[in-house]
Amino acid sequence: MNFPPNLRYTKEHEWVRMEKDVAYIGITDFAQGELGDIVYVDINTLGQEVAEGEIFGTVEAVKTVSDLFMPIAGSIVAVNEALNINPDLVNSDPYGKGWVVKVQVAAGASEAHLLSSTDYQELIGK
Repeated sequence: MNFPPNLRYTKEHEWVRMEKDVAYIGITDFAQGELGDIVYVDINTLGQEVAEGEIFGTVEAVKTVSDLFMPIAGSIVAVNEALNINPDLVNSDPYGKGWVVKVQVAAGASEAHLLSSTDYQELIGK
């Protein structure tokens, strides 16, 4: 399993890659492994301001549907359109081509509460 140290993580198994005041968000390698084959990603919050902890979409796998929780407050400015054609990118490249949304981080929002790679691995028992 892969846990890039340059990313931050949530207890709900999302990852965050900060690029100044923009955050790329996806689901972790651990989460995609637990879900199984991803068949559909549904994001209906494009253009909306989403508060930290709110649901911003869902991921549908062969065996279940899982909510996606916003790890840091902001406006969703882009959805990974490649997932419409190849939702399995979440499985094959969760930290790269399988990113889910791009967020303009809200003023004053902080990533301080997010987990480091080491803390996330401890959380999931790896």
